[in-house]
Amino acid sequence: MGRNSVRGEGTRGRVPHARESGWDDEPYGADGTTGADERAVAGEAGAEGASPRATRRRGGGPAGSGGTGPAAAGGRAAARRQAKKSGKRKALRWSAITLSLLILGTAGAGYLYYEHLNGNIRGGARAGGNSGVEKAKPNALGDTPLNILLIGSDSRADEKNIALGGGRNDKNRRPLADVQMLLHISADRENASIISIPRDTVVPIPECRDENATYPATTNRPINESLQRGGPGCTLTTWESLTGVYIDHWMMIDFAGVVAMADEVGGVPVCVKTGVHDRSTRTVKGGSGLKLAEGTHEIKGEQALQWLRTRHAFGSDQNRAKAQHMYMNGMMKQLQKQNAWSDTGRLMGLADTATKALIVSDEIKSVSALFDLSMQLKNVKIDRLTTATVPTMKYPPRPEEWLQLVPESADKMWTMLRDDVALDKNGDKPGAKPKPKPAGPVKPKAKPEAPDSFGVAVINGTDGSGTRPPVEGRAGAMAETLKGKGFSRAEASREDGGRKDTVVTYPKATGEQGRANAQSVAKALGLPDTAVRAATGSESVTLIVGEDWREGDTYKRPVTKAGDLPEGADDKVDCMDIYSVYRWDGKS
Repeated sequence: MGRNSVRGEGTRGRVPHARESGWDDEPYGADGTTGADERAVAGEAGAEGASPRATRRRGGGPAGSGGTGPAAAGGRAAARRQAKKSGKRKALRWSAITLSLLILGTAGAGYLYYEHLNGNIRGGARAGGNSGVEKAKPNALGDTPLNILLIGSDSRADEKNIALGGGRNDKNRRPLADVQMLLHISADRENASIISIPRDTVVPIPECRDENATYPATTNRPINESLQRGGPGCTLTTWESLTGVYIDHWMMIDFAGVVAMADEVGGVPVCVKTGVHDRSTRTVKGGSGLKLAEGTHEIKGEQALQWLRTRHAFGSDQNRAKAQHMYMNGMMKQLQKQNAWSDTGRLMGLADTATKALIVSDEIKSVSALFDLSMQLKNVKIDRLTTATVPTMKYPPRPEEWLQLVPESADKMWTMLRDDVALDKNGDKPGAKPKPKPAGPVKPKAKPEAPDSFGVAVINGTDGSGTRPPVEGRAGAMAETLKGKGFSRAEASREDGGRKDTVVTYPKATGEQGRANAQSVAKALGLPDTAVRAATGSESVTLIVGEDWREGDTYKRPVTKAGDLPEGADDKVDCMDIYSVYRWDGKS
């Protein structure tokens, strides 16, 4: 693939150590001589029976000699040697000046290259609406999980995308988010997961807005339409509302971007159990054009795009997600093999291509932010990267076209993400090193005030999923429960607050005292400390009873263990099955 002409600037090959190039490696003196020069002159003068100071003072001969005789001849030889060394010193000085200019010039080119990369990046607002989901509470070391929504757009807005994806009639159509994956990196940066929702899955899409319009909420449209209803920020808000997981950033790529990135990464291994040709048939039109013989192949460029777009030959959207995850796993292995996070030249190549291929949320719209983001993944081992697809079933109103999430399975996966529970079982083994403890003195904890001394607002948030109606009277019932536990000023609120998980918030301005009071409410109800959050704009301690607590007076925390995924979610496969209609014998 072609490289931008600026790309070679700002980089240097390894600079050899001075001695390897025949350069002296001693520091220069104030007069331009090196320590080695002085020692050499001193040695020569000593051989002639005089100090270097006397030699310089007498013109190379003994004191009072007038510069004649054997000593003078020796002095002239020493002078010639000294002149020769002086020439070397001048050459060394010029070399040093030239090297300095090269370094300065390279630094200038590096700055220009950095600005060139920044100029490549396109961005947009992080969120398209208000999900009400807040960032997770930091762990003991002050770290939080990192969540990035990866979006594949089917835009045909330019000729490149039309050439790769067809559909010229769709040139003016707003794009759909046909690929959606949530990349979750644990707070300790030791494990990661990639979770997909098939594109035709019907989910609640909240009210969203972009620079042109406001789009009303809907509960009966597939998730890929979220991109049309407020851009990638709306897709992010939809995922946050659905999962209760705060998503830090989004990244979006189109057909041409996928091809460019696949070329840059190079061949990624994928496998098919039989030959495959994803093409139009008499009954089903379209197809990606993927054509591979049986076995393992390293794919890149347009062939990688065909692999990622193939749906009919793999049998379903769920199987397409498996194939996409197979590619993602292979790509991670390739990047780690290539030392992509430590090889400067490799990193610059990826940076140049990625900044042209991706559109990102505004808060990461810079080279430094994207570089820092990429560093979060470099230490995750391949056996700690889990890929999964949320289990689905047919959507009754349109069972042949659309899907819906299996509620129990989805809720379990969202809980694991919110609690930062690893989706793999390859975590700490017996004898593993203990986790580091936070440095510095531990601040004494504030003690909660008497339960009847502060108010608690109770909000019914049991409509958090949008698939089930709210539990009528839930806020009033829980306010009475709190009063029975001594929180006599608890009152039901008429405010709406639909959310997936139950939380107790406190006004951020009240600091540690507010937190201690909120924790006492949580403890009284059986809620974990992780349910306690600071909130800006809040006026009192507030209990929001979420979709995960629709009945009962005491919260029963879902039991989640590392790697305990619901049946059908773990979609890692070694080789893809091919639907019979699209099998290829490798000849025709």
